[in-house]
Amino acid sequence: MIIVADNLRITQSRIARAAEARDPVPIRHMALACRDAGAHAIDINSGPLTRDPAKKMSFLVETVQDAVDLPLVLDTTNPDAMAAGLAACRRPAIINGVSLEADKLARILPLAQASDADLICYLLRPDGHVPPDAAGRMEAAVALFSRCQAAGIEAARLIIDPIVAPLVWQDGNRQNMALLEVVRTLPDLLGEPVRTIAGLSNLTSGAPDAAIRRRYQGVFLPMLAAAGVSMILMNGLDEKLMAVALASRKITTDSIFSWS
Repeated sequence: MIIVADNLRITQSRIARAAEARDPVPIRHMALACRDAGAHAIDINSGPLTRDPAKKMSFLVETVQDAVDLPLVLDTTNPDAMAAGLAACRRPAIINGVSLEADKLARILPLAQASDADLICYLLRPDGHVPPDAAGRMEAAVALFSRCQAAGIEAARLIIDPIVAPLVWQDGNRQNMALLEVVRTLPDLLGEPVRTIAGLSNLTSGAPDAAIRRRYQGVFLPMLAAAGVSMILMNGLDEKLMAVALASRKITTDSIFSWS
């Protein structure tokens, strides 16, 4: 299980100011902190980037990869920013991401076709809504898998995101139990050993404080690991949560266990 730190977000004021001023220091510090905490990859979440999208994404990518030698997940809805980020990467990146939504297929899928980047695939309906159950997610997985294969993107490059539901949704509990079933079933359903990723912070959207977020994420994280999820997108700077993630990773690995 690969731990992807999701801390580098343009929605944080200090990161937004740094990107606007092209100040590498706060971004470098964040990347180093995530690496030192044990993250295996870093998600660069630049959001939609309506102003100077290509320049800002290039700056973010160059700054992070100058600071750390970790894989990068490029997380933006702006195709110009995504293209610029891919061009700035010195090693294969991960595109985050595509879904059955028409604009994503039209704007993001061609970027994956033109690059060697891996591609995160969201199990959403064409209208952008989350399927309410395991059957709906699996239906989306089959359809999106077929679209990617038709575009020449082999299964080994795909990372399926079955969408963690916020617990505050009316059926959030049920949806997340269905998600575990999807993670376990996808390889047999698609006939390929495809990777999966889960955005852990989605679980506690709207939670009143950090302690509650940590409590519920800390319970669901081992459940995801036991189901066989390949990657966890999470707060890499929460020391207690990272300890749970790293321990879950050691317990679920195929290698011989040791306390060290």
